[in-house]
Amino acid sequence: MKIETNIILLLVCIVVTGFLGVCQGGNLRKNFYKTSCPCAEKIIHDVTWKHVSSNPNLPAKLLRMHFHDCFVRGCDASILLNSTADNTAEKESPPNQSLSGFDVIDDIKAQVEKECKGVVSCADIVSLAARDSVSFQFQKPMWEVLTGRRDGTVSRIAEVLSNLPPAIFNFDQLKNNFARKNLTVHDLVVLSGGHTIGIGHCIGFTNRLYNFTGRGDQDPSLNPTYAEFLKKKCPSPTDAITTVEMDPGSSQKFGSSYYAILLQNKGLFQSDAALLTSKQARNTVKELVSQTDFFTEFAQSMKRMGAIEVLTGTAGEIRKQCGKVN
Repeated sequence: MKIETNIILLLVCIVVTGFLGVCQGGNLRKNFYKTSCPCAEKIIHDVTWKHVSSNPNLPAKLLRMHFHDCFVRGCDASILLNSTADNTAEKESPPNQSLSGFDVIDDIKAQVEKECKGVVSCADIVSLAARDSVSFQFQKPMWEVLTGRRDGTVSRIAEVLSNLPPAIFNFDQLKNNFARKNLTVHDLVVLSGGHTIGIGHCIGFTNRLYNFTGRGDQDPSLNPTYAEFLKKKCPSPTDAITTVEMDPGSSQKFGSSYYAILLQNKGLFQSDAALLTSKQARNTVKELVSQTDFFTEFAQSMKRMGAIEVLTGTAGEIRKQCGKVN
């Protein structure tokens, strides 16, 4: 009777979430939890959508969290670990101090633990929650997330700045940074499209407005009308509080408008504008103005990003609480 019940539960969860598949290449695979925790992905999906329904800014936050996690030590949920008496964690690094959504991940983890104790990793929860949050707008999964990640046990503030690409990087620096993660120029341009949702703090781009080359000048590649708008929003070059939409008029709507804006020289960050300084990258930008093409390519690049330096098998652990090691 118990076996029959488990089979019925598995089928219900697969039908509801829409995810059914066979194993794929590599250490991650579809439906990793199909026998160990059949409803894991449905629980993650439902709790994420519950939060997004009351907070439309959440998709940008969880997508950014996923990116920041994967680029430092791989997609191992090291971004979730809190500092301890003898270690300062990644969370405390300046680029990560504006991250949020940790409470949502904790809520998801708590609900999953009620169903299957000690089975589902925080790393998989971050990956799935990022996808599910963005997908809420479309009421369907926008990309496939392979699962089977395990959680890391190390999180060091010193490793963040050398791995996360800052907003002031030029094209060659961005290209090299992504290459170290086995991501291509194509991935760089596609994943930059994540900037179609969310906001940026003034201090992240005011150098382009007030002191681009150290002579009190403005970035000549920045659309002059857009620059004047930004100066009104950010009159102080050191303002670390005021925020601006990264994709004007689209901070809560995931789509390809980022690329159309970019071609008008209205990319907010220096790293956005840098994509137009390479012929290869610029051509990709032009192609991704098509929303259909963007969605297709974003799905592929997110799958590659989600596989960066993952821990699988017996490596790492399955944390009981996402904020601390077992």
